Formats: sequence, C-alpha cells, structure tokens
Amino acid sequence: MSAKIEKEKKLNSNLPSETIYNLLLIGKWVYEKSTEHLKQYALSVEQYNVLLILENLKGKPANMGTIQNSMISKMSNTTRLVEKLRVKGFLTREQSQENRRKVNIKITDKGTLLVKEINLTKNNNEKKIVQNLTNSNMQTLNKLLVKLKS
Repeated sequence: MSAKIEKEKKLNSNLPSETIYNLLLIGKWVYEKSTEHLKQYALSVEQYNVLLILENLKGKPANMGTIQNSMISKMSNTTRLVEKLRVKGFLTREQSQENRRKVNIKITDKGTLLVKEINLTKNNNEKKIVQNLTNSNMQTLNKLLVKLKS
C-alpha cells in the first residue's frame, strides 16, 4: 500500500475519536461562555435552565419530575437548584392540596423579570459564540447535530 493510502486509512480510523473529542471540547467551551454571561446575574446555567422551563409554562405549576425531564443536563440536582432559586425569590414551592407528595413549583414575577432581563443580553452573547459561522454553517451544523443524536 502507498504511504498516502496508509495515511488516509489512519486518519479515517481516528475520525470518530477526533469528532467526539471536538464535540466535548466545544460543548465545554460553549458552557463556559454561557457561565460567564450568567455570572452577572448570580445564576448558574442549570438555574437559568430551571427558570426557562418554568417561564415556558406560562404560570402553570410544574413538579420536580417535569423540571428534571426538561433539563439539559439530566444529572442536575433539581431539588437543590429549585431550593436555591426559591431562596432568591425567583420561584415558589408549595405542597399540592390534592396530593401531599406532589410539590407545585411556579416562577415568580421576580423570576420572570430576571429571565426577560437575561434574554435582552443573551442574544448578543450567543452571536459572539457563533460569530465565526455563517447562517448556512449554523443550519448545516444544526442538521448534523440532530442527525448525530437520532
């Protein structure tokens, strides 16, 4: 076999590893950029995710299971996150009247205002993160990422 074919074969055999490695690196980089942005609001990415989940419910209560299933990271300690947000006044946590084992969690007006405030600056932060990509690049990347997960 020629050296060129050997080199091509070696590159292709490492391609899955390289792809996974790059996905992990970029995921960590995006997470860090998001963490930097949310630091000014004294929130973690996971706490913001909880607020977004509740905000999207438009005032309807959620339970721990609903929030946990909607989290980006399924490894998040939802109980701890909810408690931290409750202490900050961004959500309420009340025992259900119908089922004492069920807890109803709702975003407060203060939490809704915070999400709106963050969303004003979030778009600029996201544009900075993807500034090296064209719209076409982003569409292709999104299609590939969805394909990878399916």
